Amino acid sequence: MSIDKFFARISKFQSANSSSQNSPLFRENVNHSENSPNNDEQSQEVDVNSLKADPAKRLAILKYHPNHRDTVRRAYIQKSPCQPRNHNFPQTEMSGALRRFNFKWFYDYPDWLEYSVSSDAAFCLPCYLFKDEDVHQRGGDVFSSRGFRSWNKKDRFGIHVGGPNSDHYKAKKKCEDLMRQSQSIQVALDKQSSQAKMEYRIRLIASIKVVRFLLGQGMAFRGHDEGISSSNRGNFLELLRYHTEICDEDVATVLRKAPKNNQLTSPAVQKEIIRACAIETAKVIIKDLNGDYFSVLVDESRDVSCKEQMALVLRYVDRRGFVMERFIGILHVRDTSASSLKESIASLLAQHSLSMSYIRGQCYDGASNMQGQFNGLKALIQRENRSAHSVHCFSHQLQLTLVGISKKCDEVAGVVNLVSAVLNVVGASFKRRDELRDAQILKVQKALEVGDLQTGRGQNQELGLARPSDTRWGSHFKSFVNFILLFDSIIDVLDIVGTDAESSDERWKARGFLDACLKFEFVFMLHFMKNILSITNELNAALQRKEQDIVNAMLLVGVAKKRLQTTRDTGWDSLIDDVLAFCIKHDIEIPRFDSFYVFRGKSRRKVAEYTVLHHYRVEVFYKVIDWQLQELNSRFNEVTSDLLHGMVCLSPSQSFANFDIEKIMRLATLYPDDFTEYDLVELRCQLENYIVDVGSEDIRFSSLNGIGDLSKKLVETKKHLVYSHVYRLIRFSLLLPVATASVERAFSAMKFIKTDLRNRMEDGFLNDCLITFKERDVFVCISDDDIMTTFQNMKTRRGQLD
Repeated sequence: MSIDKFFARISKFQSANSSSQNSPLFRENVNHSENSPNNDEQSQEVDVNSLKADPAKRLAILKYHPNHRDTVRRAYIQKSPCQPRNHNFPQTEMSGALRRFNFKWFYDYPDWLEYSVSSDAAFCLPCYLFKDEDVHQRGGDVFSSRGFRSWNKKDRFGIHVGGPNSDHYKAKKKCEDLMRQSQSIQVALDKQSSQAKMEYRIRLIASIKVVRFLLGQGMAFRGHDEGISSSNRGNFLELLRYHTEICDEDVATVLRKAPKNNQLTSPAVQKEIIRACAIETAKVIIKDLNGDYFSVLVDESRDVSCKEQMALVLRYVDRRGFVMERFIGILHVRDTSASSLKESIASLLAQHSLSMSYIRGQCYDGASNMQGQFNGLKALIQRENRSAHSVHCFSHQLQLTLVGISKKCDEVAGVVNLVSAVLNVVGASFKRRDELRDAQILKVQKALEVGDLQTGRGQNQELGLARPSDTRWGSHFKSFVNFILLFDSIIDVLDIVGTDAESSDERWKARGFLDACLKFEFVFMLHFMKNILSITNELNAALQRKEQDIVNAMLLVGVAKKRLQTTRDTGWDSLIDDVLAFCIKHDIEIPRFDSFYVFRGKSRRKVAEYTVLHHYRVEVFYKVIDWQLQELNSRFNEVTSDLLHGMVCLSPSQSFANFDIEKIMRLATLYPDDFTEYDLVELRCQLENYIVDVGSEDIRFSSLNGIGDLSKKLVETKKHLVYSHVYRLIRFSLLLPVATASVERAFSAMKFIKTDLRNRMEDGFLNDCLITFKERDVFVCISDDDIMTTFQNMKTRRGQLD
């Protein structure tokens, strides 16, 4: 080799090293290995959670540092080739005819063929991972560089595969050798006996069991510092010691004689085990989805470290006909624009070989970046997928009805603001909370002594101060109920604050709130809004059930409207009786209902032309209920759409009383990518036979309550195979989401996991912990062997399994 070529190769190696260090896929690791504390190459690690799933967007394998390439290769091999089988592949004109990628090619070449949704091109995974360097220098073949797009030349796939000595076969053989750790150099240099392998397996299982317990409980592993360099013993080592004490003597002996520098107890290995647990959990969920249609539920929330996180939940119908909602990941989004969120969703779906073309429903809150008519997230997805129908979260809309009424009615706004302000004053310090608690205990004791209350399990429990919030569903109802139940105690605390508070501002504020609470108007509005919200609160609780379908949700909205109308017609007398009894009990002055009403804040010489009774009954009672009904009608406008009218016709309620073939046919036309003209002809024929069969002939379908029950029964009786087009429409009806409650539950779990003490959690670590914690019912069914296999395949390990 000439001296010029030698320095040329040195220069190229340095360039590759520099580019890998500047890559955003690497993150600085503050600790160094105990065995090589000054090794800079060990001080960085590749973030496998950030690896691009789309083949066209991946970083070239040679741009990674040589020490990290095998880690990247293993990560991609474990994920399997990117094969979005359910994607709606676009057509391209070639040689005078429209051609496109055929998803059946994935079955012909399952172990290497990949497809890029972004570039509409085919790639080869083994060639991307192991194409020889000199081949890359020559530009490589199209399957590992630019991507193959000549869909009219299927024979090129076979030409690419070639014979046993082809570049493709060599790359594929290298993939197999990489995952076969028993043949690696590291293992060859470190031969292990059967006894050593057995001991390694015992230690690994012990670590996995401890990790599973901590993940299931959402507990920290090493206290506040869970970094790789952490020296905290934390929960992991303490539980491992406890596990050693309670297990069999043979196992305990193996665990006790483990070396002090046992790698299986290091923070880095713990995170790899956690990652393996999350991978296996996601695999089970995607397997349950079975490549079928799904809906997406998306929302954003800020975590404790002020990072904006986007959570994604999939809603689908499983093989049994049951509706499932599964959390599949959370992403840190730096930009909350609609285009950025769409790209993040596509990226997260691509990691699981899912395509946005199989989305059949969307559900978001009312934010403009989500619901924007032209550039919102739902509009961007619908431009790409006409069948991805969107629903504004019903629970969010229900909460907004109260906000809308508050803007229209001063009395409603007044009671909402006063309750919130009083609860803030009473709960401002632990001392005031203790005073409230003591006052409540005294009231309960006195009531028990005179016989007003009864003792029993679960009765007379301590009540908390639930502060109302416009964004927290059902919070206003709980606040009003607790305010009524704690009224005496709250008044006592306000009286104490108004007398003993240190600052004059606090004293005057407490006295003002005390005077306002002891007025008839406040008591009337408090009881009135409690009665109104009790109706919508039941609806809110029903909407948040995972299995809730859009048809039943519409029926529940209709029930709420009827109850509100009934309250308007016949509810005045019972309301005024409750208010008068409350005022008498608490010595609150009751106005004369036949006197003229005086507007608040005006001179008594400026009275209204109507009486006090007319004001509370007509100007408040009737108007607020009318406004509530108006808000429900305007916000739940999906009820009047052709989409939901067609879905109602599929309902089995009252022996398929709403069945209408024409409306169902119009519903099918709203899914143009799923029903061709020929399918529509078949659908009409199936519907005619279907209604005779399940509507009158088969008694097993006579007592079903909703579309969810219908779906289960069709699968149970195997009739979903007979009426395949009808069952597809039923599944689409079930896929349409009702509320984003599952996403909100994921954020609640995030607050439980990422706390103030764990506010430095990395995004990938948070995602792995959250998947296993949120989907615990899936996680507990995964075997230790599956987790061990995934863990072992992440990289070459010194310890080997039998």
